[in-house]
Amino acid sequence: MPSYTFVSTANAFVLRGATVVFVDICPDTMNIDETKIEKAITPRTKAIVVVHYAGVVCNMDAISRIAEKHNLYVIEDAAQAMLSTYKNKYAGTIGHLGTFSFHESKNYTSAGEGGLLIINDSSFIERAEILREKGTNRSKFFRGEIDKYTWVDVGSSYLMNDVSAAYLWGQLEKANDILQHRMKAWELYYRLLSPLKEKNIIELPHIPSECTHNAHMFYIKTKDLDERTRLIDFLKHHGIYAVFHYVPLHSSPAGITFGRFHGEDIYTTKESERLLRLPLFYGITQEEVEFIVKKVKEFYHCANQ
Repeated sequence: MPSYTFVSTANAFVLRGATVVFVDICPDTMNIDETKIEKAITPRTKAIVVVHYAGVVCNMDAISRIAEKHNLYVIEDAAQAMLSTYKNKYAGTIGHLGTFSFHESKNYTSAGEGGLLIINDSSFIERAEILREKGTNRSKFFRGEIDKYTWVDVGSSYLMNDVSAAYLWGQLEKANDILQHRMKAWELYYRLLSPLKEKNIIELPHIPSECTHNAHMFYIKTKDLDERTRLIDFLKHHGIYAVFHYVPLHSSPAGITFGRFHGEDIYTTKESERLLRLPLFYGITQEEVEFIVKKVKEFYHCANQ
């Protein structure tokens, strides 16, 4: 068994060669419950991995204090949170490392796979270059720091091809325009669905006052798994493709093999079974959002007869 562990929320990822210790989430934001972290820390713990779910940044002040107290690294999984902020600091710039995804499902994509690593601790720079350059010290060679390069560590081919990079660059040049369009659709969903929220029929996303989000997704929470399943089928019948999100990793085959859950799973599984993502993408029209909301309301009108 590895000699080190990571504390993470139950919708995070498994790190190769490590035991991941999952803790429960906060039901309002779906982010890691920072009050559960400290009790999960052991002498083998090396880092706290946080996922900024749906573009809402975790409570980074509390998490950073815990990490400093226990001499741990903080790794931000900001795959869904590009341009989101916490107390005016961008997601991915607060911990020691920040990771982003440019997968096709994200706000900004590279026409398939792709990602970004932000290094906020200079001690990681050299090894990150080596890992990116297939395990070689090629970057030092290009800078003239060595007269030849060779293989010095493990690595892989992480460099993005020119076509994917150009596809991504075009979107990053229009990043704020894309953000504003998505925010407009997100806010329209929220406003139109608020009557159902006020009647306690569904729950809507919660954005803490110290955060700004990037409209990565719009979700609702149904009463339970059965209601969500019926709503998905109803929307599909009307040509609307709405999906649930991740199965909690601690209950997945990999999570069971490489990790363990610390404490009680009060919210992680229950909330994941209620969550339903509604269509949200750059280019979605006001009419499309209104149609989707209309059908959601029709479902609950029929369900309450």
